[in-house]
Amino acid sequence: MPRILVLVALAFFSHGCASPSATGTEPSVTRAEAYDVILHGGTVYDGTGAAPRRADVGLRGDRVASVGDLSGATASTRIDATGLAVAPGFINVLSWATESLIADGRSQSDLRQGVTLEIMGEGWSMGPVNEAMKAEAVWRQGDIKYAIEWTTLDEYLRWLAGRGISTNVASLVGAATVRIHELGYENRAPTAQELARMKAHVRRAMEDGALGIGSSLIYVPATFSSTEELVELARVAAQFGGIYVTHMRSEGARVLDAVDETLRIAREAGIRAEIYHLKAAGREHWPKMAQVIERIEGARAQGVPITANMYPYVAGATGLDAAMPPWVQEGGLDAWIGRLKDPKIRPRVAESMRTASPDWENLLLAAGSPERVLFIGFKNPALKPLTGKTLAEVAAMRGKSPEEAAMDLVIEDQSRVGTAYELMSEENVELGLRQPWVSIGSDADSLAPEGVFLQSATHPRAYGAFARFLGRYSRDRGLVPLEEAVRRLTSLPATNFRLENRSCFAPGCFADVVVFDAGRIADHATFAAPHRYATGVRHVFVNGVQVLNDGEHTGAKPGRVVRRAGTPER
Repeated sequence: MPRILVLVALAFFSHGCASPSATGTEPSVTRAEAYDVILHGGTVYDGTGAAPRRADVGLRGDRVASVGDLSGATASTRIDATGLAVAPGFINVLSWATESLIADGRSQSDLRQGVTLEIMGEGWSMGPVNEAMKAEAVWRQGDIKYAIEWTTLDEYLRWLAGRGISTNVASLVGAATVRIHELGYENRAPTAQELARMKAHVRRAMEDGALGIGSSLIYVPATFSSTEELVELARVAAQFGGIYVTHMRSEGARVLDAVDETLRIAREAGIRAEIYHLKAAGREHWPKMAQVIERIEGARAQGVPITANMYPYVAGATGLDAAMPPWVQEGGLDAWIGRLKDPKIRPRVAESMRTASPDWENLLLAAGSPERVLFIGFKNPALKPLTGKTLAEVAAMRGKSPEEAAMDLVIEDQSRVGTAYELMSEENVELGLRQPWVSIGSDADSLAPEGVFLQSATHPRAYGAFARFLGRYSRDRGLVPLEEAVRRLTSLPATNFRLENRSCFAPGCFADVVVFDAGRIADHATFAAPHRYATGVRHVFVNGVQVLNDGEHTGAKPGRVVRRAGTPER
C-alpha cells in the first residue's frame, strides 16, 4: 500500500469511525444530564459486529452524545425502544437516487428501510457537465423533468441538499462522465491533452470531497476505456485517499478476466477497489461465482484492499443497451437510433444479439430467453402499457422476433428502455451475501408509491434491498447474525469509503440512527407489484432530526452532503 494511503488509513481509524465498544466502560448517568433525544431500553447493534447489548442512546444536536445507562438523564424527546433494535443509519453504497431526490426529497423507499446515506456515481455522475452534456441530459429526461443548474459534481450535491432532502448524499465521480466531457461517445483512446483534462476533472471532484471514482464498463462509451486509461484516472483519486468502484467489464463469460483487471487497477494505481453488484450472470456461468470469491480472497490475503457490494435478488435491471453490441451504440443515443432504423444494419444487429461474443456482455443471452427479460420503464407514454410485460410477450404481440422488437422499442421510446434481466441463482446470491467484505446497495432510485413515480414500474430492490437482507437472509435464512448484517450496512461501507463519524455510535458520531423491529422487518415489493414499502422500521433520525416516527415520514429534510474524510469544511 502506498505511504499516502497508509497515512490516510491511520488518520481515519484514529478519529473516524470509532465505536462505543472501543471507548471503555459505558456511562451510567446519575445526575440530571440533558439530551435532545433519548432512545430508551433498546437492543443496541453498534455497527462494529460486536454482540448486541441493552442500552440507551442519547442524542444532542446532530451528534450521538452517549450510549449506556441514561436512566438518570432528561431529554426533550424520549422514545421507548424496548424490544427493538437500535443501530447506526444504513448506507446505500449504490444509489441511483440522483433524479428521484429532485422529484421528491423525502427518499421514502430507502428511508423506510433505515437508509440514511445515499452514495451515487456508478460510472456516471451528475457532474462535471458541459453545455452539450446538459442539453443531452435534458433531452433524455423521462418522467422527472428538471433544469440543470450546476456544472461540477459538488455544485449538484449542494444544489440537491439546498432543495431539501431527508437522507444524506455523497458521490463518486464517474469515469464515463469525465470521458464524455472530453471525448463524447467516440470509440478511441484520449489524446495526452484530453487525458490530462479528464484527470483534472477527477482532481477537482476529489478536492471537493468526492469519495473516489466509479466505472461501469459494459456500457457505451465506458466500454471504450482501456485499462491504462482507468489506471491513470484512479491514480488521481488515490492521491486523495479515494476508492475505485467498478461495474466490471464482464459479469458472465469473462468475469474472471474482469476481476483480474480490477485487481490490476487497484495495484497499479495504489487504490482501494470495490466491485459493484457482485455476481456470476447467466446460468452457464453460475459455477464461476465461487471462483470469483476465491480470487478476491486470494488478493485480499496478499494485501490488496478489495471489497464488493450486492443487491439480494436474482434479477438485475438496466436497459436494452445491455442486449445490443457496443458498435451500434457508438456516437450516443441519436447515432444508435439512426443505425437501428437502417434496414441494412438491423440484420447485423439482430445476429449480434443472438450470438455470444468475447467482445461484449450480452444480457439477453445471459438471461437465457426473452421470457426472462421484463420491461420496467418507458419514456414514451404510448409505450407505458407494455410495462410489466416480457420481451417475449411484446415480440409476440407485434409479430416480430425478440431482437426486432427490442430494436423497435429503443427507436420508439428514444431511450435505452428500463429492463430487468433474470441472471443469477439463489445459491450464488446467498454465497455472496455470506462474505464478510460484501456490503449492500439497491442499484435503484429512492421512490414512493405516489405521484410521478407511479408512471413507471421499478425493480423491487428500490423498496426492499436492505429489509430483504435483514429479514429474509439474516433472520430467516440465518446467513449472518444480525450484528454482522448491521456491520455490513454501517461500519463496513463507512470504512471502505472513508466516511468520518458516519454510521457509528461513539460519542461525536453524527446522529444518523435507525430503530427497527428485528423480528418483523421485511420486504414486500415484487416485480408484479413493485411499489410497496418495506415494513419493520419504526424510527429514523438523520443528523439528529427525526425523519421517520412510528413508521411515518415526519416531513423533515435534514439531509446533508457527505464528503470523504479529510476534505476541508465548506
